Amino acid sequence: MKEIKFSLVYRDMWQSSGKYVPRKDQLEKIAPVIIEMGCFSRVETNGGASEQVNLLFGENPNEAVRIFTKPFNEAGIQTHMLDRGLNGLRMNPVPADIRELMYKVKKSQGVDITRIFCGLNDVRNIIPSIRYAKAAGMIPQATMCITYSEVHNVEYYVNMSEQLIAAGAEEICLKDMAGVGRPDMLGKIVRSIKTNHPEIVVQYHGHSGPGFSMASMLEVAKAGADYLDVAMEPLSWGMVHPDVISVQAMLKDAGFKVPEINMSAYMEARRLSQSFIDDFLGYFIDDRNKLMTSLLVGCGLPGGMMGSLMADLKGVHAGINSYLKSNNKKELSTDELLVMLFDEVKYIWPKLGNPPLVTPFSQYVKNIALMNVMFMVKGQPRWSMIDRNSWDMILGKAGKLPGKLDQEIIDLAIKNKFEFYEGNPQDNYPNELDRFIKEMAENGWDRGQDDEELFEFAMHEKQYRDFKSGEAKKRFNAELEAAIKEKYSTQQVQMPDIRQLKYPNAEPVVAPVSGRIIWELDYTERSSEPVHGKLFKESENFCTLQTRYGLEHINSFCTGRVVAVEKRQGEIVQKGEVIAYLEKK
Repeated sequence: MKEIKFSLVYRDMWQSSGKYVPRKDQLEKIAPVIIEMGCFSRVETNGGASEQVNLLFGENPNEAVRIFTKPFNEAGIQTHMLDRGLNGLRMNPVPADIRELMYKVKKSQGVDITRIFCGLNDVRNIIPSIRYAKAAGMIPQATMCITYSEVHNVEYYVNMSEQLIAAGAEEICLKDMAGVGRPDMLGKIVRSIKTNHPEIVVQYHGHSGPGFSMASMLEVAKAGADYLDVAMEPLSWGMVHPDVISVQAMLKDAGFKVPEINMSAYMEARRLSQSFIDDFLGYFIDDRNKLMTSLLVGCGLPGGMMGSLMADLKGVHAGINSYLKSNNKKELSTDELLVMLFDEVKYIWPKLGNPPLVTPFSQYVKNIALMNVMFMVKGQPRWSMIDRNSWDMILGKAGKLPGKLDQEIIDLAIKNKFEFYEGNPQDNYPNELDRFIKEMAENGWDRGQDDEELFEFAMHEKQYRDFKSGEAKKRFNAELEAAIKEKYSTQQVQMPDIRQLKYPNAEPVVAPVSGRIIWELDYTERSSEPVHGKLFKESENFCTLQTRYGLEHINSFCTGRVVAVEKRQGEIVQKGEVIAYLEKK
């Protein structure tokens, strides 16, 4: 009888639902209850964007990780983290010396396993992390981002797994981030790995968004998988993961050996998680992420980014309909525009080299598609606007694309005099740790236990500075206040009296004309205001107003950081109204 073990992806449960994760005091409460449930061999405690999120609401992430991992370490439950390979724990590439330090720090904090992935499935971005993790005493779980295309077939993934195992990977994870991996294909991949390498541990991570995940779990279990990632109420299903209760029942009926669930503890963990939602986390959870949708099958976008996608779509929708109305054309419904966007993603994805649609590349493809739709509705050509980050992906600076670029894209790059890069992506980012060590010494900042504060500063420089200055906490309070206001306004009930936060050192950015706000498109998964906290240089483009006569670009009047945003994407601003506040640096 084959034994299947369960891993609770507690970190991902929150980050596939909303923007923030529980505070350290809340994590300390939930950990012993998760242990008491008795059904989990592994728990995902940190990684991905979670530690950056801690900084964003003014909390020390190192303390949070240590507090959360400690009870699991003592109970013999393995802890694991999500690791973006070349990008470490952030959205952009990390120098090698900082990447190497990460594993030493995380091992000392009680993290056993690191799940290393590259958003492009470029093994060159994963292999160094395998070495670093082993040297630090961690278990390197090399990860393949699962998607579905002519390029991404069984042979593609089997070949990738062979390269990762040859490089020293002790475990392989199939990260089905959008849940679009077809069950039969996934079963064949796992069966091949376990046939060729029976000693290799295989773990499956499948989001439930488009509806394949339960069938996929059964197929990979039959093929020899060892661990399945699961969730639990109140944050299961929807765009998250299947619930452990359903998965256990399915596998038990199929003849697998699975652990029993202490249902009293399950209900207590459920109650506690709901209390965290009611406390403050619920204000940042998009209700759309609680639902599944088969629309994701065609476009392949991960469900976790639906919140930001719909926020972007809302702004573009208003702009498009304003244009159509002024030109006496039929306006589009939100559903019509959503289908247009999904169709455009499906069309441009192979032309862009089939990058796996996972953070940050899912955002880049979505952004290009969104701009294409907007321009084409107005009778302008496709590819009229491609942002710098998307060009870096196209040009190979982040790694090798799985598929071939369409000649149309190559010609566009040549026209713009851009150069393609074929070298190792890490070579573009020289070591930087000495700079951070020097500055911490000059500031009198403690490098922390096992250099954990040094690591945090080097990994999340801007967010760490804001954390140390107290600016992050102030900004979070303002964001929470705005979120509470919005909720009570939507529900049309009386809002409790909330302290109004002031910005005495900031100056307003005022609209010179009337128009509709267009902010820079969002490169994070669920950030409602991408410019919040951003540093602008004097005369740098700040935002754009869509007016009746065209686009009016507004430049920053000083070098400063955004401390408050008054107008959201797609909102109408009247001449003389405040758009945002800049604090001079």
